[in-house]
Amino acid sequence: MSTYRIDKVEKLLKEELSNIFLFKLRDSSIGFITITNVKASPDLKKAKVYLSVFEKQKRDFVIEKVRRDVKVIRSELASRINLKFCPELDFYIDDTQDYVEKIDGLIKKIHENDNEQNTTNS
Repeated sequence: MSTYRIDKVEKLLKEELSNIFLFKLRDSSIGFITITNVKASPDLKKAKVYLSVFEKQKRDFVIEKVRRDVKVIRSELASRINLKFCPELDFYIDDTQDYVEKIDGLIKKIHENDNEQNTTNS
């Protein structure tokens, strides 16, 4: 299957899953969730869905709840997309923001050390 079609399907899945989470599965206990990425298999039978959870301490709770509700989510998704098969969905936490924060902290620490060295040398 062409990468163009796979990319289109991934974008469609991301958009529709975002709408499902926003409008159909509103639950104050899980907080704010963002679908950051969707990666479909070449045959479009499976899709990895990456979630970003605003409240870090709720990540485990959110992923468990979403995995429990996967049948409802997949059923809703199937009714929204026009594909022969609705892909199996695997949900994962996207920890990219944690990595960015860690790198940012390290850079700030380096700059603080540079500033301290510059003031002691002056």
